[in-house]
Amino acid sequence: MTIALSDPATDFDHAGARLTIDIGAIVENWKALSARAGAARTGAAIKADAYGLSAKTIAPALARAGCLDFFVADPAEGARIRPSLPDARIFVLSGVWEGQERIILEHGLIPVIGSMEQLALFTGTTAPFALYVDTGMNRLGVTVGEAFALARNGVRPELVVSHLVCGDQPDHAMNAAQCESFQAVAAAFSGIESSLANSAGIFLGSRYHFDLTRPGISLYGGEAINGQPNPMRTVVSVEARILQVRSVKGGDVVSYGATHRCSQDGRIAIVAAGYADGWHRSLSGSGVPLRQTGLAGASVSIEGQRAPIVGRVTMDLTMIDVTDIDEKLARPGTYVELFGHGITLDEAAASAGTIGYELLTSLGRRYRRRFL
Repeated sequence: MTIALSDPATDFDHAGARLTIDIGAIVENWKALSARAGAARTGAAIKADAYGLSAKTIAPALARAGCLDFFVADPAEGARIRPSLPDARIFVLSGVWEGQERIILEHGLIPVIGSMEQLALFTGTTAPFALYVDTGMNRLGVTVGEAFALARNGVRPELVVSHLVCGDQPDHAMNAAQCESFQAVAAAFSGIESSLANSAGIFLGSRYHFDLTRPGISLYGGEAINGQPNPMRTVVSVEARILQVRSVKGGDVVSYGATHRCSQDGRIAIVAAGYADGWHRSLSGSGVPLRQTGLAGASVSIEGQRAPIVGRVTMDLTMIDVTDIDEKLARPGTYVELFGHGITLDEAAASAGTIGYELLTSLGRRYRRRFL
């Protein structure tokens, strides 16, 4: 028997689990966010490999659309993406620590300094840096008092940055308090660019935009503001193949722990994705602590029809109830959508008791990826 070597162009059509990433939708989302930001320039957060979707593919497309400023988490991420962004400013949000100076300087990265210890590494150099100011998160950043002292002492960063604690909750009092505090800091660094707004901050209005916005989750189609319609285009569609469909009798159990017992005769489809693929165990239909709260388990979409997960999601496989779906649709070889156009990223995440950020950044290496 002769076996042909696999062709990446056709592997997608035969993969057990696959992932479609719409680069055009990302660019359109960036343009829409840029329009909302008004006079402020719009950057892009591409940390965590562009939220798990491939920074080396996405970042150049955003650069061609006009994006000049990119944000990564650590120096290694910045170094990896620099060849794809030769002319961009790449900010490293975790700053720099002793021993990382070489990678910062060699690749022309801009560390976002978040402590006086980190600042000491750049004292006396002409290398550019940004200054992270903590206005209430109690995460990274110098204090507001330290920022004022640095301004009085003539410290001149490339950019002054802070981060919203409750930007996804428009009515939260923290938003206005942080904005007021950051306005005072920005004024102290007169003539220097400032940045406060992430995705959520862009939607809070022009007061939060300052000079530069840095959207993340909204670029990738995720929800930025809790409880409000999401205007962003869908970017990611995750699919997995049905490997087998089996008939079950009322009283039969499904998956580990026998936590699901069938109430009637029906059909169960076994799907080629599990928690090793970032399809979280907490999405299970039963047998996990989250189900004890009354929140229903996740469903998948088959040609627009929903099929609930039954029993526990396992490492490589998920079982779904297809009793009420036409056998011509729910058959071995058919792809079901885990999330994407039929079931949104944030809806799937909510079923897992988490947020869209976590589902995206958890996507495993076994997915065959296709970029549109």
